[in-house]
Amino acid sequence: MNHHQKVLELAVNAGEILLHNGAEIFRVQETMIRIAEAFHAESFHVYVISNGIFASVDEQGEVHSTEIRHIPLSPVHFGRVAAVNELSRKIAAGSCGMEEAFARLEEIRAIPYTKAWFQVLAAGVGSACFCYIFGGGAADSLASFFCGLAVYLFVLFAGGKRLSKIITNLAASALAALCGLALFKAGLGPNLDKIIIGSIIPLVPGVPLTTAIRDFLNSDYLSGTIRLIDAVLVAACIAIGVGFVLKVFQPVLGVVL
Repeated sequence: MNHHQKVLELAVNAGEILLHNGAEIFRVQETMIRIAEAFHAESFHVYVISNGIFASVDEQGEVHSTEIRHIPLSPVHFGRVAAVNELSRKIAAGSCGMEEAFARLEEIRAIPYTKAWFQVLAAGVGSACFCYIFGGGAADSLASFFCGLAVYLFVLFAGGKRLSKIITNLAASALAALCGLALFKAGLGPNLDKIIIGSIIPLVPGVPLTTAIRDFLNSDYLSGTIRLIDAVLVAACIAIGVGFVLKVFQPVLGVVL
């Protein structure tokens, strides 16, 4: 593999890590271009959409090499994004060689997600806090805390079984509603709506929606549309899951919709 091929491989690897972990389209393209320029690649071209990278590099007027990578939508990991950004700045400053950059990218790719127990605890605390923000009392927030724990435990289980995002969100939102109903009928929390609102917060696609808006603002309309559709589908799954459970149990438990 000659110099230009190595530069192309390095840039695409960096772009893949960024895109796979939730970076905006303009950030991925800009990082790849800066890496190519830092290593003096001639006529580097890159086109990025939300689930794919197309890149090529020319040498003396001829297309030397081309790479196409498919990157499916996946969970966000901003730690990896920040690490690649830091690496790209070092490369642009000339303080990081190519072999070192390849090694560092492999280290970044291996950065683990937050431990499962901490994710579950954070989901519970987040659910309780949002329940309180939306007007719930202490008892409602406590109920949302337990519901949030149960919901995110299921999300992690579904991720391990590689269930589809649609099925996962439908089932998780239904579980949130079921837990909320059970605790409400048990007397833990007088406001069912506030309990359920807090419980579904861990499922809300805030990052994809925000990233979609940023893509639109940067004129990346195709990628913005893909991410927006993803966020809307998740929101629809949450609404369907909660609505189905409330509708089914309305005559049994006397829940007023």
